[in-house]
Amino acid sequence: MIRTTLAAFALLAAPALAQSQDPIDPADWEAVLEAAEGQTVYWHAWGGSTATNDFIAWVGEQVSEDYGVTLEHVKLADTADAVTRVLSEKQAGEDEGGAVDLIWLNGPNFASMKEQDLLYGPFAEDLPNWDYVDVDGKTVRTDFTVPTEGYEAPWAMAQVVFMHDTEDLPDPLPSAEAILEWTKENPGRFTYPQPPDFLGTTFLKQTLIEVTEDDEVLQKPADEADFDAVVAPLWDYLDALTPNLWRQGRSYPQTGPDQLRLMADDEIDLAISFSPGEASTAIADNRLPSSVRTFVLEDGTLGNASFVAIPYNSGSKAGAMVVANYLMSPEAQVHAQDPDVLGYGTVLDVADLPEEQRAAFEALDLGVATLSPQELGEVRPEPHPSWMTRIADTWTERYGAGQ
Repeated sequence: MIRTTLAAFALLAAPALAQSQDPIDPADWEAVLEAAEGQTVYWHAWGGSTATNDFIAWVGEQVSEDYGVTLEHVKLADTADAVTRVLSEKQAGEDEGGAVDLIWLNGPNFASMKEQDLLYGPFAEDLPNWDYVDVDGKTVRTDFTVPTEGYEAPWAMAQVVFMHDTEDLPDPLPSAEAILEWTKENPGRFTYPQPPDFLGTTFLKQTLIEVTEDDEVLQKPADEADFDAVVAPLWDYLDALTPNLWRQGRSYPQTGPDQLRLMADDEIDLAISFSPGEASTAIADNRLPSSVRTFVLEDGTLGNASFVAIPYNSGSKAGAMVVANYLMSPEAQVHAQDPDVLGYGTVLDVADLPEEQRAAFEALDLGVATLSPQELGEVRPEPHPSWMTRIADTWTERYGAGQ
């Protein structure tokens, strides 16, 4: 599953300082490996999922054994905390040996860091495993419409799906309008995480691209459009939906895992996810009942990639590149796609992999609730990150708990 927050997008105050230059050329991989040995990499990444934490620990074991790199997972509740740390170091002139070596990053936080010259690179497309990445079929060179330009390395693909408990909701719902109509007949059986939680804002964006009259405008910054006119259909939709939500929209689950617990406790029958394999993974470890399945909407659902980026002042840039490269390896990618591990989509072009590695993907049982790539249908592009910020702020004013 994929995590960003909104606060860092506003951090645009400090004047840009010259980036420190690292003498290691990422294209000289042998030199990178030599420099990386013995380094400790502090990976600042969301820590709200046991499965994700276990995967990162597994990656640490692999890079330690194979490359002599120590990986420390700095567990975050909010990605903006790491961004703020890097910005604070830059403002203090701490241009070497920063506390953050690698960040699980995308969306507004990437836009903010890139604009403020807080990132090291470009490095991603010089990594050896980049050769396996599906640059034509997947959104691995843009992040919420912002070109990555080698400053981020992709490591997982995500797409919106809806999880439904077939004991109470047997059939998929084809559209946002169908979801609304179902909630009228089944009040209290649907909710979504409270924005600005990433998954909550994802529901808002997914709904907006369906109900707005011009979804093309969402690919441009929000200040280049008539914001109120574009999003008015979203507020009309939510005005009708909110009274039908769990607890009548007076409170919301705070996170995706909180939402899953409501489904496991049979308080709701419908939930949103940004990981097509999440339901299978949750069923496998007894966090969801076996009757849960997933569906996508007929006109497609939002999709994006998860990335890692290296701050400009990391003291372990070589080690961070080793971790980023390993995350794109066929070994790590097939492990992450296993629903017993994470159930994340791969960033690789599986058809172009060597036979043995391709066979490992083909042999993988994706799980009882996971749609095939064909069943996932059309992937809708993410709006520009500025829409996410303004929509979440306006949602809080209109529908925030206790309003």
